[in-house]
Amino acid sequence: MTVQLPSEIVVERFLPTVRSMLAAELSDRGFAQREIAARLGVSQAAVSQYLAGERRGEERFVEHPRMQATVERIAEGFDAGTMDDYEALAELLELVRAFEDRGPICAIHEAEMPALAGMGCDLCVRGRDSAVQAEREVLSNVRRAVRQFANAPGVTAHVPNVGTNVAMALPDAGDETDVAAVPGRIHAMRGGVNVPANPEFGASHHVATTLLAATAADSNVRGAVNLATSEDLLAAVPEGTTAVAFDAEYEDRRERLDALFESGVPRVLYHEGAFGIEPITYVLGTSAVEAVATATTLVERARDD
Repeated sequence: MTVQLPSEIVVERFLPTVRSMLAAELSDRGFAQREIAARLGVSQAAVSQYLAGERRGEERFVEHPRMQATVERIAEGFDAGTMDDYEALAELLELVRAFEDRGPICAIHEAEMPALAGMGCDLCVRGRDSAVQAEREVLSNVRRAVRQFANAPGVTAHVPNVGTNVAMALPDAGDETDVAAVPGRIHAMRGGVNVPANPEFGASHHVATTLLAATAADSNVRGAVNLATSEDLLAAVPEGTTAVAFDAEYEDRRERLDALFESGVPRVLYHEGAFGIEPITYVLGTSAVEAVATATTLVERARDD
């Protein structure tokens, strides 16, 4: 991966594109190539190439309605004599700022630097925001945990029919939007596990509910993964680690979990199901990675037994 600044995208892609579009607009209005070159600050040969379509530019800019409207407005202003170079520059700078804030410059930047993906280029717009950094770290942790889970031998036998999810909460999480998990859950498929998407905040309900209750009682507990409850899995819980049972019903579950965790948060929590509710075991940890590491250890012990 190459570190790239958004200003490089402006210089290398935005500027040539806007010049090409302006050259075409001014030519349509009867400007000579010499006049266009003077307006755009380029050579007459460059204008000739623009008009011949040899330098069309970045499609994401060319096809953007706001780009088209700005170019047309500047060309019309030049033609009518109602806009000078200073005003044209102001129009383009405003467009660049808009495109850098979750616009096409942001999209290109994310494509060039995958580390920015999913963050909406907030680093560029908001700077080194501690909240954004925390979100980034949580998403990264969940991605690592999901890979660890997907590659662990024997886990498919312990994936519930409703699916597994891997989750992690932000510090001081207040609701489900502060918990990152996999949209659509992880399902067993053809002898392996299917991960349908990258983690997002607000993508879980049941695992998030359990995790939010746990982290509210113990701020060190921020990660969780759910498995299918079975005798083999519960028998694999090592001595010194308590597996705590709770009522499977969904009604008032958060309140019941809050009461249960008043005496401490266990690392393994399970229920044996109810009518229409599959038996589920929740494995908790300080992070998603730790929760999955504990869960896969339980799976391995269950296989060995």
